[in-house]
Amino acid sequence: MATTASKGGFQPDSDVHITYEDQQKINRFARLNAKLEDYKEEVKIKENDLKSLEDACDEIELFDEDEQIPYLVGEVFIYQNTEKTQECLEEAKKRIQEEIDEVRSKSDEIRETMSDLKAHLYGKFGNHINLEADEE
Repeated sequence: MATTASKGGFQPDSDVHITYEDQQKINRFARLNAKLEDYKEEVKIKENDLKSLEDACDEIELFDEDEQIPYLVGEVFIYQNTEKTQECLEEAKKRIQEEIDEVRSKSDEIRETMSDLKAHLYGKFGNHINLEADEE
């Protein structure tokens, strides 16, 4: 029976001791990883919004200059000419790009913190801990 367990079954290692501080670092790493995933999703959504605005700008270029275009502001459509609509769309694109840059900057900060935590945790626990993301 003992030979079966030693051939590959799970064996708890009594040499690994996890302190309260270590557990706090593991928990912090997990929270940061979840936040990073949220940021990745947020960037993806904002990039789709930016693409939609770029497509709208391309379409508006085909319109006559005096054509009135409905533009959604809050819950109301206002009608404005192509020049004013293009200005509004360019401003919206600029704002979304700034938001994307801000989220990416926050993501970089999180990655840096996670890297420090990962180095410490792997240094202490070696292959007894897995901090790598599962690939789907």
